Amino acid sequence: MKYLVMVQGTQLDYEAMRGKASPHSPAWSEQDVQAMYAHMEAINNDLSETGELVDAQGLAEPAKIRTVTLGDDGKAVITDGPYSETKELMAGYWVLECESLERVTEIADRVTRCPQPEGAPNHPVAIRPIQDGAGDLC
Repeated sequence: MKYLVMVQGTQLDYEAMRGKASPHSPAWSEQDVQAMYAHMEAINNDLSETGELVDAQGLAEPAKIRTVTLGDDGKAVITDGPYSETKELMAGYWVLECESLERVTEIADRVTRCPQPEGAPNHPVAIRPIQDGAGDLC
């Protein structure tokens, strides 16, 4: 079965990783950022070796989001940045092909153990099965 494993984050998290502290998170050092990248790379390498990795990507910061909605007049309404009420968004993801929910949960647990500076927020890692076809909707 295929699963989407999603890591969440906020704009303030991205800014902290660039060295800008806030009440939300301390500033990350270059060593903190490199430790995070090394952790994620090790996960990706291990998943590639087991054949479970389908795709994995980190996403650009929320400030770079473009949102397209349908206006009352039937025309597209385009805004830059996330909805103002949005706090956490997907920061990165893996598409995995795993034999069980238990296995993908083990992987998500490993993701949650990513090194970060003391005081940085912990965000959940969400797991969603990917539907194989219309039959999964029922």
